[in-house]
Amino acid sequence: MKRALWMVPVAAVGVAAARKAGAAARGGDDRAGDRWLTVTVNRPTEDVRQDGKLPDALERLSDRIDVRLRPAPGDRGTELAARLKEPTPPAPVSLPARLAGQDPRQEVRLALREAKAVLETGEVMLPDTPPTIRPTPGGRLVGLFGRRSGGEGVL
Repeated sequence: MKRALWMVPVAAVGVAAARKAGAAARGGDDRAGDRWLTVTVNRPTEDVRQDGKLPDALERLSDRIDVRLRPAPGDRGTELAARLKEPTPPAPVSLPARLAGQDPRQEVRLALREAKAVLETGEVMLPDTPPTIRPTPGGRLVGLFGRRSGGEGVL
């Protein structure tokens, strides 16, 4: 049983290394930070970029990001995409920064989520805090994972 448990992380590292080697062999780049981060907004393109201006959350970052707007597939709103102008380090290097909440892509993700919320609902909805009167074991666990998500809302 103990032998099987240590094999899981080793297998995961092996799979990640094989994927990276495969991408390099195909001529791919492992710089995932240069990808476009995209959200679909349930609004026409004219509403997303009113008077040629981006939503406030993205406007604050306009000197550091490129923004792309295009109609979403199936006439379902607008795809709002952003990426940093400067290249970011590859994933293995940026992992500690991401866990510490210092990855610059996190700010872009947050700005996209805020822009989507404001465009669709008119405000950024936040949960009530504290959600319970007393801490529960499950609440502590969710709090731990929430802190580890780097403010991205992804566990």
